[in-house]
Amino acid sequence: MFESLGFENLTPGQAAIWFGLMIGAMFGALAQVTHFCFRSAILGGWRNEAAGVWIMALITATIGTQAAVRLEIISFTDHRFFSPDLPYLAIILGGALFGIGMVLARGCASRLTVLTGSGNLRAFTVLVIFAIVSHATLKGVLAPLRVSISQATMTLPEFAWMPILWTSFLVLSGSLIVWKSGAQLKNFALAALLGLLVPIAWVGTGFVLFDEFDPIAMESLSFTSPASEALFWTIASTSISAGFGVALLGGVVVGAALLSKLRGEFKWESFESNRQMARYFAGAIFMGFGGVLAGGCTVGAGLAGAPTLSIAAILALGAITAGGLAAHHLINGTSRGYGAHSTKPPLQPAE
Repeated sequence: MFESLGFENLTPGQAAIWFGLMIGAMFGALAQVTHFCFRSAILGGWRNEAAGVWIMALITATIGTQAAVRLEIISFTDHRFFSPDLPYLAIILGGALFGIGMVLARGCASRLTVLTGSGNLRAFTVLVIFAIVSHATLKGVLAPLRVSISQATMTLPEFAWMPILWTSFLVLSGSLIVWKSGAQLKNFALAALLGLLVPIAWVGTGFVLFDEFDPIAMESLSFTSPASEALFWTIASTSISAGFGVALLGGVVVGAALLSKLRGEFKWESFESNRQMARYFAGAIFMGFGGVLAGGCTVGAGLAGAPTLSIAAILALGAITAGGLAAHHLINGTSRGYGAHSTKPPLQPAE
């Protein structure tokens, strides 16, 4: 479709950069306002405001994505999410590791990117290590280990997915969580807009910018692969060009920075102790390695992946949830002791 739009001075790849910047800026701004955070959603229970916001975004992402598929605007037939060979061990192990890292670093990759925009140097440091480990896992010293783990696969059976049935189930069950969460109506509306960025990105990269003579990858919101790409582009920009993912990451930081400044929420923050730094570093390593193994993070495999109704994406999100809950209970049990009550105030959505 791209060739019919009349952009004579832009290639599809160049247009994708501007598109990624816009999508990223909107995500950063909306996530800053709503405190969009998967870690808070699962650790606070499925009836808290963070859960309502996250599920509301997932509902609109699912409806929009499946509507685009139903109208045959986009197709996931050849997408990696629907590979017939499911690397179950890599997805389960990677998801669990990502969930553990998310708890250790007190925020997943998307939340930490937003916090970076609001002046949190802890989050920025974690993102740098996350990007290094992600790149090492994709193309560096950890790649052989990734390949070895990914060899354990199972063939998925061929059967009718009944997308309407599964979409209805997800929307109805999600709506129940949203209704019981008690979140403000304003946050519900903003979360719905945030969720719509997912199908907009799928359609934008997979249909609007499609050019058979100069194809680009169909992708949506994601942070694991874009972090690796951003690192590679930063140190070798004269050899490689940026793409949608790199622009998306930059846009999120810019959008969050602008909103935090306008709302008076921008604040420089750093590590408070060596122990805290070590914990965050460990979290970054777990998330970097685990995110690549699982095929995505809470946004790439969760918010953007689950609406495709991919078993791989849904399994990854489940493993991330399980890993996060296990790490949370283990850390709390270790720090409080058996049967002891903590005097420490509850954590903020991410810090």
